Amino acid sequence: MAIERVEFLVEEPSMEAMLRALLPNVLGEVSFEVHPFQGKSDLRQELPKRLRGYAAWLPASWRIVVVIDRDDESCAELKRELDEAARDAGMRLRAGVGASWQIVNRLAIEELEAWFFGDWAAVRAAYPRVPATIPAKEPYRASDAIRGGTWEAFERVLQQAGYFAGGLRKIDAAREVARHMVPSRNRSPSFGKLREVLDELAQPG
Repeated sequence: MAIERVEFLVEEPSMEAMLRALLPNVLGEVSFEVHPFQGKSDLRQELPKRLRGYAAWLPASWRIVVVIDRDDESCAELKRELDEAARDAGMRLRAGVGASWQIVNRLAIEELEAWFFGDWAAVRAAYPRVPATIPAKEPYRASDAIRGGTWEAFERVLQQAGYFAGGLRKIDAAREVARHMVPSRNRSPSFGKLREVLDELAQPG
């Protein structure tokens, strides 16, 4: 069955901005909507109720994708919590390519900005003064393992290049970088998990 619509549930507006800029180039004719919450705790609190609502009426050709930052939490425990909320709502979780499912949970490790470090060419297209050598430097080689906060590291690199002197405007940056992102070249393992799902959703039935 061809997918007709995807509902994305995200924790805050910068992830919303990134997805709205990226998804039209990835999903093609599949329609989508992005629903931001007021932070991670709000998403976690409201998710069970929201999923019970979806479970009551979700068409067979629709899918739900939840995207949340791992931050400094355990991947396994956070994923387990999200999966349990889906099961408790009576929804079918994605178990692999080709399986029938309604919902999948994906983590940004540790934060959205790790995905920008994973596609540095997109960052340079948006902000040309940043050095091309950043991904080769030891602190940034593994985009999902940057220490000391990923968004803080991203802000620091951009400020050193003369951008965002007054502080990183996360929504603006997310929108601008995402406009140039090429999913297939992204080196972030956690982005790769999302890309796998997006590629599946975009396939004709």
